[in-house]
Amino acid sequence: MSEVRPTAAQLRYLRRGLVQPGHKLPLFDKAGQQISIKTVRSCIRRGWAEPWFNNPIKRDWLVCRLTDSGLAAVKRSPAQRRPTQQQPVRRREPVHLEMV
Repeated sequence: MSEVRPTAAQLRYLRRGLVQPGHKLPLFDKAGQQISIKTVRSCIRRGWAEPWFNNPIKRDWLVCRLTDSGLAAVKRSPAQRRPTQQQPVRRREPVHLEMV
């Protein structure tokens, strides 16, 4: 049986809980956009996240934290690679052939 691994979106979400007190998971991404409820619910279904507490001000926001299974899933996943600086494309000078 193959092990289920988090998708890229799930990993981005779960990794953010690594540095938060109590492993709290974010409501918003780094660009300020709300995390997709599909991502949150799929992480809960897989056991990687669990609802933590109800938000009395915004009842529709699902505040979650990373579970031990979620922590293990993040640690098993390959490290996030940083994009390398692209090398400039070397262009060849056109070759001019003279007809003799």
